[in-house]
Amino acid sequence: MSDNEQEGAKRPDRRTLSSAARLYAVQALFQMEAMGQASDRVTNEFRNYRIDFEDRDGPTAQADEELFERIVDHAVMWQSRIDQATDKGLVEKWPIDRLDPVLRAVFRAAGAELVLNRAPFRVIITEYVRLTQAFFAEGKESKFVNAVLDHMARTLQPDSFN
Repeated sequence: MSDNEQEGAKRPDRRTLSSAARLYAVQALFQMEAMGQASDRVTNEFRNYRIDFEDRDGPTAQADEELFERIVDHAVMWQSRIDQATDKGLVEKWPIDRLDPVLRAVFRAAGAELVLNRAPFRVIITEYVRLTQAFFAEGKESKFVNAVLDHMARTLQPDSFN
């Protein structure tokens, strides 16, 4: 890209950067579980080779890297609490361990944001339902995620409902 093209290229707005950070966080959490990798290794990989990176298929999306790292870090730090809140939102006899690993990553990323309590719970739920629709375009998973995240929000952000 020439200097003139770079000057004319606009940085995406905050919402777009936040949405991309959430997508990358779900992907990173999935990778950590699937490959048994530590969070610092995966976040470094994403920072250096995935977020706002030029690869053979073209540029990847820019993201709010601080939000990405906060989500991943808090998902790891608070995983037990997040998984317990997720289990409470699931039907009995269907614990989080039985879920599709992508759904587990979605719940853990969203749960991390609910624990952080920096964004309104409605925004968090909407964003992760939308991400779920991208991963499961044909399924009913987005309605399922919406219901479980609503329950999780009531558990993890009870003051938001008073």
